[in-house]
Amino acid sequence: MPQLSQNISLKPFNTFGVEISANQFVTVKSAEDVIELLSNEEVRNLPKLILGGGSNILFTQDVSGLVIKNEISGIDVIQEDETAVWLKVGGGVVWHELVLYTVSNNWQGIENLSLIPGTVGAAPIQNIGAYGVELKDVFESLEAIDLADGSLHSFTHSDCEFGYRDSVFKRQFKGKFIISSVVLKLSKQPVFNTSYGAIEQTLNEMNITELTVKAISDAVISIRESKLPNPAQVGNCGSFFKNPEIPQAQYEELKNSYPAIPGYPTKTEMIKVPAGWLIEQCGWKGKQIGNVGTYPKQALVLINCGGASGKEAEDLAMQIKASVDEKFGIEIIPEVNII
Repeated sequence: MPQLSQNISLKPFNTFGVEISANQFVTVKSAEDVIELLSNEEVRNLPKLILGGGSNILFTQDVSGLVIKNEISGIDVIQEDETAVWLKVGGGVVWHELVLYTVSNNWQGIENLSLIPGTVGAAPIQNIGAYGVELKDVFESLEAIDLADGSLHSFTHSDCEFGYRDSVFKRQFKGKFIISSVVLKLSKQPVFNTSYGAIEQTLNEMNITELTVKAISDAVISIRESKLPNPAQVGNCGSFFKNPEIPQAQYEELKNSYPAIPGYPTKTEMIKVPAGWLIEQCGWKGKQIGNVGTYPKQALVLINCGGASGKEAEDLAMQIKASVDEKFGIEIIPEVNII
């Protein structure tokens, strides 16, 4: 059985850099590891927290139960034809390493999701997305292990009930499974999405005239690096809030008062408004309170200015949330999992 460790600091395992500890900690490197671990009745009865890259999580207190670090590896082609390739990827694989692997093979589908922190196993939970693309667009299926009894389950696309930064694993199955592998279908006949954000502008600035999977990926990496802090240098957990979606009528009304308010129509006939813009209009961009603040280049990102606690960050987030609601009548919801 994988070895459990006691009273382990989780500071190296969360990108915000909060100094808290786990009562018990274990690393799993295969589905078999997980199943063997859960065959122990004592382990089954412990409260459990699954940890991937620690990039979409904010710890506000020590973890009293067992933290399971998912390091299940592997990227395998399980099916292929003239137009597509199906990859089975371990839940512990670093997401961006998977993206670079697909780019190097000229397989199209996740290049717009370049440089998103975290692991493959966390991607379906969040239905990660960026620049007009979401995981659900390429998702086929996944395998997950029930933490209550160690049984292995398969989930289809419809089983996952994907929504905007949402899935069944954030609702009724929250904390109930560890995702051991994910199957993605990628295209050998690229259809590129460059309409969202600054991709086209960045491609022009980079003097790229021929669209390729690598060109899109390089542009996205350039954009993200220009406006988002590197967690290795500045503690953060990425975009802290979801971009809110509001009715068209509400958006038009706001546009009368705030003509510059940006908005993107969605498939559900709502308007998606960038949370970063709303936060910036409320005067939070680059502001520091105590040991926490917002990133000077992107108000959507909360940063650890040195020695911050998770509670400090949560308090700042709630102040930001309240001010956006007061000014615009829009509720912004944290994307980050606050523990």
